[in-house]
Amino acid sequence: MLKKALFAAVSATALISFGSSALAASVSLAEGWKNQRLSLFSKNDYDFGQSLGIASDGAVSIAWRKLPRSFWEAERASWNWSVSQSVPATDLSVKGGDDRNISIYFLFAPDDQAEKLAGAGIRSLLGNDDLRVIQYAWGGNHSRGALLQSPYQPGQGVTVALRPAGTGTHSESVNLSNDFRKAFGGTSGKLLGIAVSSDSDDTDSVIRAQISNFQID
Repeated sequence: MLKKALFAAVSATALISFGSSALAASVSLAEGWKNQRLSLFSKNDYDFGQSLGIASDGAVSIAWRKLPRSFWEAERASWNWSVSQSVPATDLSVKGGDDRNISIYFLFAPDDQAEKLAGAGIRSLLGNDDLRVIQYAWGGNHSRGALLQSPYQPGQGVTVALRPAGTGTHSESVNLSNDFRKAFGGTSGKLLGIAVSSDSDDTDSVIRAQISNFQID
């Protein structure tokens, strides 16, 4: 199931870095997004516009978009997010029990494969063993900064826990380059795309959430 390639899992290391740049470029939350169904019988509802609204009712799917070449060398990202209805706290390291309010994914390709993969869909990207994914999550019961390596695709994807399950409004700022080095070693390559997901199917719960002011530099 593609959802299980979108990384939950085991290990604990702090890895969040903060800081933003005045040169940060806004990422449109209105254009270029595709809602990729992960389950045959359910999917989330995404409302694309000035902000990205998410409604998940016992469902899961992923909204993703390719990034133009101007973002390929990105080193940092920041965004605001809010949750008004939350899944219960889960253990993100447990297969089939890893519901979370919001996950934001950053998809990196090696420098020598970026051009070839630039037009690929998310299924093809996640099926490429050389792709690396950092996922920042609001959900679970982990401490802030916990690094969770995927048990489904070891060495390819990691989750960074930012917020435990619950409601509220927060601003985040992350250093993608530093986090990539800590998770995988080496340099991050090219940032080909980003994705957003909410996951409430395992607990059959309800999520109402929103993302805004998404910036990458």
